[in-house]
Amino acid sequence: MHAADLSDDQVVELAEMFRLMGDPSRLKIIAACLSAPMCVSDIAAKLGLSQPLVSHHLRLLRAARVLRAARRGKQIFYEAADDHVRRMIDDMADHVCEHPPTDLDDASREH
Repeated sequence: MHAADLSDDQVVELAEMFRLMGDPSRLKIIAACLSAPMCVSDIAAKLGLSQPLVSHHLRLLRAARVLRAARRGKQIFYEAADDHVRRMIDDMADHVCEHPPTDLDDASREH
């Protein structure tokens, strides 16, 4: 399927996913969960965020099907919902890293 073939409802869902990922804390949480499943306390410690804040963001990201959760004993571990999410975040990170800031500055002057 291509973006041009999305229904109106699917466009709204996709826009909501992008809106959720547009928050820097949520994007850091997603990135932290890409390589291996992580529990709330480890995510909070790694990112220097409170556990309640991380839990709140995780609820939103799970509801949007960006992350999935799996229980292991008494803990819940979070990871990318699927390879689409992994590839999208990795591809966009590569895109950001391949363009030095001067390119962005030049492009903004042209408009």
